[in-house]
Amino acid sequence: MKELMISAYAKINLTLDVLRKRPDGYHDVEMIMQEIDLHDQMILREKDDKGIEIRCDHPLVPEDESNLAYRAAALLMEEVGIDRGIQIEIIKNIPVAAGLAGGSTNGAAVLMGLNKLWQLGFSKEELMNFGARLGADVPFCILGGTALASGIGTDLKSISPLPEMELILVKPEISVSTKEIYSNYSPELINKRPDLNRMLNAIDSRDCQGIKKNLVNVFEDITMHHYPKVAEVKKVMEDVGLHPVLMSGSGPTLFAIVDDEDTASRYAEILNKKKIGEVIRTRTRSDSSL
Repeated sequence: MKELMISAYAKINLTLDVLRKRPDGYHDVEMIMQEIDLHDQMILREKDDKGIEIRCDHPLVPEDESNLAYRAAALLMEEVGIDRGIQIEIIKNIPVAAGLAGGSTNGAAVLMGLNKLWQLGFSKEELMNFGARLGADVPFCILGGTALASGIGTDLKSISPLPEMELILVKPEISVSTKEIYSNYSPELINKRPDLNRMLNAIDSRDCQGIKKNLVNVFEDITMHHYPKVAEVKKVMEDVGLHPVLMSGSGPTLFAIVDDEDTASRYAEILNKKKIGEVIRTRTRSDSSL
């Protein structure tokens, strides 16, 4: 039986803006998404009996049809008319319900992995189109690197890669519903919006300080209003000297860019003692190859 291991990388948002609510109930967004080195391991194994089997070492990850990895396999099998058995083992390192696209990247990895395992011959663009049918973050998790996202988040354009930067992430001990945050979005609740052109210029010129200065996420105010714990964790991170601190996606994970590995180690040690949530050291990633 054939087997394939593939890494499924998380993402953060360097900017996130909501432009308008659409007639179909979705929102038009504009954001810069960044792949990071934090990843789950996915093992795809053919099995003798037909059907899709999900196994995961994390108790909060569903092992049924609601899992995006399951839905990705089912979509691809239906699309190409393959009726084989596949077991998908997920070794979780990305926190669950964290604003880091953990479920989406698992779905993306299954699309890419099965395409390779079964030699289906789909292009990256075709896989991204399949991904858009599963969720707004899935196409980016296939594309990887650094990208400008628009529409509902599925219209993607690769931009200059970010210089490799060390990151400190903190996932507070709560989960946030993306659907709830979107449903509570209202323009008058927003204090600051991203300056997209300034951020693009900073990235293009590899200006690390400019990138830091232009980190803005319009969901931060909304999430912190409904989940005060996120605001508390952000304050602790700032109080120990991290600045700026930004929330990724709809939260609750917060991150800060730091100068080097030694600085990252020092902050990780300090924050672990604060017991404010799961502290993760990682870095940005520009290589989106399999």
